[in-house]
Amino acid sequence: MSTFLLTRPEHDTTTYYLSHWCKEVISLAESKNIKVLDLNKEKANKKEFESKINTFCPKLIVLNGHGNDDVVTGHKNEPLIKVNSNDILLKNKIVYAISCRSAKSLGIEAIRKGALSYTGYDDDFIFVYESNKISKPLTDNTAKLFLEPSQLFVKSLLKNNSVEESLERAKEEMKNNLKKSFSEEEPSNSKYLWWNLKHMVSHGNPKSIFS
Repeated sequence: MSTFLLTRPEHDTTTYYLSHWCKEVISLAESKNIKVLDLNKEKANKKEFESKINTFCPKLIVLNGHGNDDVVTGHKNEPLIKVNSNDILLKNKIVYAISCRSAKSLGIEAIRKGALSYTGYDDDFIFVYESNKISKPLTDNTAKLFLEPSQLFVKSLLKNNSVEESLERAKEEMKNNLKKSFSEEEPSNSKYLWWNLKHMVSHGNPKSIFS
């Protein structure tokens, strides 16, 4: 059985949105009989993260959380994976980080230490949300423009497409949403969609497949 690990802290508005927008991905994985290691809320801590990787060796890891060039964090911004600390844990893994900047340094170092692929953002990941939808993020059509493409990348991987194919599909969806945003009431969304499109990058073997 294939194994998929994801982190879903929910300690602020950003992580709450990211967590909820992952629910469809979890359902898809379970429907395909994939073992899901869901580190939600307080479980998104370093001890649990390292334990689950060492015990179950998941091939696919999706990280939702805040970050910078060198680190991606979990619950209450506790560092989960950090350059030259425990990045060796990503060896032989396909990784996607929905986090600011981590592809700039952490992603490159992870590949040097044997990760199959590391996809993420080499600058800030930006999304806009509607303040009246915070309690129901899945009904937020503004956030959808940003978060649906990011989840499409994972869905595509779960359907046995390569990293390269999955990235292409996600970026195509971003371009479609960029076109939509030009005709909407808030044109500033366009510049943020373009920003994410420009800064979503992948390191490692583009032919890597989760199966």
